Amino acid sequence: MKLPNYPSGQSGRLIIPPGPPLEKGGVHLPVPKLRLGTRLSSKLCIGVLGLFLLVLCLSGCGSKAREEKAPLPVGVKAAEAYRGGGETRYSANIQPYSHVELAFKSGGYVVQIFQVRGVDGKMRNVQEGDYVKRGTVLAQVRESDYQAKVNQAASQLAAARASLEHADLDLRRAKNLYAANSLTKSDYDKAQARYGEALGSAGAAAAQTREARIALEDTSLKAPVASLVLKRKVEVGDLANQGAVGFRLANTEEVKVVFGVSDLMLQHLKLGERLTVTTEAIRNKEFQGLVTAISPSADPKSRVFDVEITIPNPQQELKVGMIASVAVTTGRAPLAVTVVPLTAIVRSQTNPEGYALFVVAEKGGRQIARLRDNIALGEVYGNVITVTKGVKVGEPVIVTGATLVTDGQPVRVIPPPER
Repeated sequence: MKLPNYPSGQSGRLIIPPGPPLEKGGVHLPVPKLRLGTRLSSKLCIGVLGLFLLVLCLSGCGSKAREEKAPLPVGVKAAEAYRGGGETRYSANIQPYSHVELAFKSGGYVVQIFQVRGVDGKMRNVQEGDYVKRGTVLAQVRESDYQAKVNQAASQLAAARASLEHADLDLRRAKNLYAANSLTKSDYDKAQARYGEALGSAGAAAAQTREARIALEDTSLKAPVASLVLKRKVEVGDLANQGAVGFRLANTEEVKVVFGVSDLMLQHLKLGERLTVTTEAIRNKEFQGLVTAISPSADPKSRVFDVEITIPNPQQELKVGMIASVAVTTGRAPLAVTVVPLTAIVRSQTNPEGYALFVVAEKGGRQIARLRDNIALGEVYGNVITVTKGVKVGEPVIVTGATLVTDGQPVRVIPPPER
């Protein structure tokens, strides 16, 4: 082994100066000062170098061991035994019965918009989210132009009626003279013609007057039904053209309750059937409605059929966007089946056409996620689904975060919110 040309001390031995200290994984490794004789053993050098490498490796492994992934927070719900009890409940959305595009029939300058009291106690123009009653004047166009037309038409009507009365008197006089042979036939026919013309003119003037009055009434833009204002498109001072949409309304005198069912449940639903609807927002009260529409085809993505229930809403208790619960009677004998929430079901990792779910298990004092692959699913009951193979009643099933976990991953169960 050839050594570098280091300086020698008084004893004739070579002196190797100390190098910079080494650090790895938080371990401080000073390099010692070595004194080598003229016959320094190569085995000794290799041994010292190996000792340094061993210390460095151990310090690196210790730093990796300290790096652990934090458990993933998940929501858990135990698999339950469900007995249908002869009915199935579905979650539904409340929607307006219809939408109305309220347009101006008489154009002109907008001089007034319906006002309501705001949260600050001050009056403000009606806006999105406000409820209005049937017949409420939402906007008013300037009436003076149309009032002038009404007055003009009324004057023409008065003149036409005066002409008609004069023609009627002439015709009566002509009849008497003609009966006494004191009037020729041609003069009598002329009197009849003048009366007919006067009658037609009076009728036309009356029609024009009615049209002018209708146009005057149409300067007031009124809500045709009790409605929810979805959009206001006019301001005071705007020049509204004839046919321009001023408000977009939602008819809420009746509301539609919409929910989806599988093809197996279609046989239990018929048009005109009366169903019971409840909401969490209005507890201890049931609403009765009729099935008014059943979709003829399933949604291509969800594979469910939409069903609509129409419910009268005169008191405006049911609001658009509320979540409702609908009970559908099946008439079946109650059977105990294992069910889990629909949010627990994920796609199988081995079978593209299959399904899976995750349960929480204990391992080494920690909670981990365990995959149950290729489970067998059954019928859907509202927001839960039957699992005929793959999970037992009471097992903790991951329902929140199921799409984020992997098999064997540490998890942390989030307690359910207090109600």
